[in-house]
Amino acid sequence: MNEDRKTLEQRAQMTDLERLRHSASHVMATAILKIWPEAQFAAGPPVENGFYYDVDLPHRISPEDFEKIEAEMKKEIKANHPFEKMEVSRDEALDLGKKGRLAGLSDRKEPSKFKIDIIENIPPDEKISLYRNGDFIDLCAGPHVMRTGNIGAFKLTSVASAYYKGDENNPQLQRLYGTAFKTRKELDEYFAMLEEAKKRDHRKLGREMEIFVFDDDVGPGLPMFLPRGAAIAEELEKLAKETEFAAGYVRVRTPHIARESLYKKSGHLPYYAESMIPPKELRETADSTGQELNDSTRYYLKAMNCPHHHKIFAALHPSYRDLPLRLAEYGTDYRYEKSGELFGLMRVRSLQMNDAHLYMTPEQFESEFNAVNEMYLNYFKLFGIEKYLMRFSTHDPSKLGQKFLNEPELWKQTEEMTRNVLKNSGIDYVEVPNEAAFYGPKVDVQVWSVIGREFSIATNQVDFGQPRNLNLRYKDKDNTEKIPICIHRAPLGTHERFIGFLIEHYAGNFPLWLSPEQVRILTIGDDAKLVDYSMSILKELRAHQVRAEIDKSTDQINGKIQRAEQLKVHTMFVIGKRDMDVGAVSVRVHGKGNLGAKPRAEAIGEILLSIKERRP
Repeated sequence: MNEDRKTLEQRAQMTDLERLRHSASHVMATAILKIWPEAQFAAGPPVENGFYYDVDLPHRISPEDFEKIEAEMKKEIKANHPFEKMEVSRDEALDLGKKGRLAGLSDRKEPSKFKIDIIENIPPDEKISLYRNGDFIDLCAGPHVMRTGNIGAFKLTSVASAYYKGDENNPQLQRLYGTAFKTRKELDEYFAMLEEAKKRDHRKLGREMEIFVFDDDVGPGLPMFLPRGAAIAEELEKLAKETEFAAGYVRVRTPHIARESLYKKSGHLPYYAESMIPPKELRETADSTGQELNDSTRYYLKAMNCPHHHKIFAALHPSYRDLPLRLAEYGTDYRYEKSGELFGLMRVRSLQMNDAHLYMTPEQFESEFNAVNEMYLNYFKLFGIEKYLMRFSTHDPSKLGQKFLNEPELWKQTEEMTRNVLKNSGIDYVEVPNEAAFYGPKVDVQVWSVIGREFSIATNQVDFGQPRNLNLRYKDKDNTEKIPICIHRAPLGTHERFIGFLIEHYAGNFPLWLSPEQVRILTIGDDAKLVDYSMSILKELRAHQVRAEIDKSTDQINGKIQRAEQLKVHTMFVIGKRDMDVGAVSVRVHGKGNLGAKPRAEAIGEILLSIKERRP
């Protein structure tokens, strides 16, 4: 929890909506105490889509309790109590905690055990403050709205279990979630979006459209793409390879495992150990030269591609004339995610990443960084992503040598370089402290789907640490060896996350070029000549690499259409005797219906052109 605890500076940067939701969590705690005075509270922050408060309570809160909790919340809001800030000494705060007064309506027999623990972990030089609304007093650094009456429309949404501080060795608490907005209209729009999101849920559509599957014997968090899902992945790889080739990238391939020593040299160990699959010890009988050994070595499944790419850079012995050098790979990585954190394709343990590492001189940094950003923007346009935000993550100087490499001057230099490029490019971004990679600042890309749902898709990272750790060098104009700057970038993220996003973004109605099944031929009847004519069209389409199938079943045409519509096949060629006689097909497009008969050559030509141009 200490790692995630926001600094006072970060809290001061809360948006108006975050302040409102933070205040709503206090009002929710007030309401719970009025119903169950024995409740003990831990943390209650605003989060991405609302707020929550962790509570320890003998009564098991259920959705049936929401109405009476909300009724008490409405009373507190109607009372319009001010949020009053009170600064206290550490001893005064602890004394209140021992009396059970913190996160309480009055003194109680039981101490405020979680609040006491939080106080004991507040940095010695940090001021301690409380906030009061009505009878409720809570340990809190703020900020809040002025009065409870300033909280607009709200609703409790769900309840779940959560370990205190996220540690399974700690008590399990109840986490009650809610959301709040300034107006009832905004609240209603949010829940309408959630209803639409349920229909678009990639887990639901992925199963219905036969895109991916999980299997207990394979293991949780290890998705398998079915033929229809693999078709989407192949199209994305084709897009990335064409785009990167045009931008001067070269492709490499690397193994899925590496010795522990590589990750120690790169700096990923020990910083990244908890996110890596536990290692396996292997006995070595010979080294790379064939020299006999009697030794054992620990190997890790790779959780990232960068150390392997750095080794390729080193093997090439480049000079300044070879820079920038752009190494690209759709690399397969493996990361340990706790079972409770796995979520469809969005949080997995096996991932295929649109990865590349760019090595350059300091003078080349701005143009290379801008070129990567331009690649992002072109992809957004292609996929119809109109709303996006770059999150520029910087380091926390107080955590140098712990969470971040202990190179204060290099942090200052690379953050300033990245900040200047973002400013000069005019790209919309926000700066977020304490969320950088351990080896340098990064830019995470947030995008919104067509229904307004937010997704984290990709990342763009500046690395000054690993090139030093792995002793990467290039020969400069003056014949001296210098350390390159490295940019890690993955505009299309991973297949897993990006395909999950696209399923929801398009609601499964993919554009023709990306559709798992681009054309399905539906015959009206099973006359031999009709089938031969239809098969000749299928053969022509497939000769042009069109993902086309034929339904030759004896079912009625309406049944064939219904099956194709359920699988969201993009285009259907309905072919009857009249079509055959005039060398035509009747074109039907999913979501648009029947477009009428067209000459065979014209219909096929339009399909090929739409795919080639990747039309939306």
